[in-house]
Amino acid sequence: MDSPSMSSDLQSFLEQEKQKAMMNELVGKLTDVCWDKCITSAPGSKFSSSETACLTNCAQRFLDMSAIIIRRFQSMH
Repeated sequence: MDSPSMSSDLQSFLEQEKQKAMMNELVGKLTDVCWDKCITSAPGSKFSSSETACLTNCAQRFLDMSAIIIRRFQSMH
């Protein structure tokens, strides 16, 4: 009992799941990259001001570059 709407619903669901997986991967990469770059000693109960600033800047640069890459790929289609 395949109907066009069921197939469309399935495609939509699969696309949403793919986007969720990509976001999870992006967050994982961001965490790995920024943690390794900004946290140079054993973390205490909270980050120092320089670690906080570094993490904030690193995350912003990472997200900006990811957005640029995504737009570039979208423009190729």
